[in-house]
Amino acid sequence: MQAPHAADPDQSRGRLYPEDESTFRSPFQRDRDRIIHASAFRRLKHKTQVFIEHEGDYFRTRLTHSIEVAQVARTIAGTLGLNTDLTEAVALAHDLGHPPFGHTGEEALQALMAGYGGFDHNAQAIRIVTSLERHYAGFDGLNLTWETLEGIAKHNGPVAHPRPYALAEYDARHDLELDTHAGAEAQVAAIADDVAYNSHDLHDGLRAELFSTDELAELPLLGGCFARVDRLYPGLNYYRRRHEALRRFFGLLVEDVIAEARLRLAALDPRTPRDVRLAGHPIIRFSDPVFADLKVIRDFLFHRMYRAPEVVEMRAKVTQVIEDLFPLFMERTDLLPKQWRKDVDEVADETALARIVLDYIAGMTDRFAIQSHRELIGGTLAEAI
Repeated sequence: MQAPHAADPDQSRGRLYPEDESTFRSPFQRDRDRIIHASAFRRLKHKTQVFIEHEGDYFRTRLTHSIEVAQVARTIAGTLGLNTDLTEAVALAHDLGHPPFGHTGEEALQALMAGYGGFDHNAQAIRIVTSLERHYAGFDGLNLTWETLEGIAKHNGPVAHPRPYALAEYDARHDLELDTHAGAEAQVAAIADDVAYNSHDLHDGLRAELFSTDELAELPLLGGCFARVDRLYPGLNYYRRRHEALRRFFGLLVEDVIAEARLRLAALDPRTPRDVRLAGHPIIRFSDPVFADLKVIRDFLFHRMYRAPEVVEMRAKVTQVIEDLFPLFMERTDLLPKQWRKDVDEVADETALARIVLDYIAGMTDRFAIQSHRELIGGTLAEAI
């Protein structure tokens, strides 16, 4: 049964460009399907989560991460009586704006765009789904519903000023109410992101041998998971033991979110989706004790994984790739593909040009960025990645 504060597709605020609705899909189902079929979604297959995409076949990429987030989000939303289709759409789209090389690429582009309006991957996701996907005859972008766009833009909370230009530009045309929290479905997508990466980064770190199972068993929350597995399956094979412990950790996080959300929803007693948006604080979140324990785990991951010497070394190399490509395309717009040069012909100033170059580089996959560096700049850097 759907909760009164759940998004109702029949009450959607609609699309920027009116369309006839599907006879067999709700507006939110249609949004989800358009996201799945988008070029930007396919490119996530070759974009970094933590490790560069080609470093191992078993490490997560942005695509596999997004699929895992959508699965968690759909489970939580269904349990809480929310709209699962809207939740899934936001979850699948939440990382569309990530550039090559994950957060490392984002930091490099933020520095390069400092004088041109900045860069933010959530804002870039909005730009992708409202402008850069150019396949439909009647409009640029995917023409998603207001609710899906709102969720992509502010699933992490209200957007503070000054806002990234890509988001501010679209918001001026189609008010996404950026000063409020998102609806419950988008909040579920955001917390599902936290659940997924906190779990799978531990798994990927183990596979990369950046830390040991014994070290994980000493961390809060995880210690209890390993202890339970050892009680139930004494002498279990090393790989099965860690998998059983990590899946229990995963389940613990999901159960905590659901329990905490039920408490907060009961206290708020929202009667409409807008009540959730205007609550003034997130409704879907971890309990305080689990959040505190997760901070310890995140600190562990930061020092032992995200800043491991081999990861830092690779971060420096891929940062250089971005730092080399950006000024090259600013100087040599003739090196851009034909369809991008058409946009260059219409630019009014250097800022507009920088935004076109940003859009092009941010859309690259890891492997295409490395290939472009090898072909256009040469040297040994690309070969060393």
